[in-house]
Amino acid sequence: MTVIVLTACPVSLRGHLTQWLLEISAGVFVGKVSKRVRVRLWDKVQELAGPGRALLVYSSRGEQGLSFEVHDHHWETVDLDGLTLIKRPAEKKSTAKRQPGWSNASKRRRFGRRSPL
Repeated sequence: MTVIVLTACPVSLRGHLTQWLLEISAGVFVGKVSKRVRVRLWDKVQELAGPGRALLVYSSRGEQGLSFEVHDHHWETVDLDGLTLIKRPAEKKSTAKRQPGWSNASKRRRFGRRSPL
């Protein structure tokens, strides 16, 4: 089983993939193809993806039973003792300062005031 997920890729690439795989949702392609076809499809995806991102998931022998590859994605694959995992980059902390004190909603709730309708 092979799954390819495209994000912000050209329509021509989606058209090329529909020759080999079924598009079950926008940008999600599923099918059962040989290794040779899968490798050539992935090469074509990397060539034609442009500014978009792509993710390939396919069945394989091993502990997990699947393997995956990413193209132009901010998440990266990490091998951990034979298991392939996805590492998400840390979220950047907000630099906005919070104002001290209670919010207006909190004050109304605390003192039992209702806002006029």
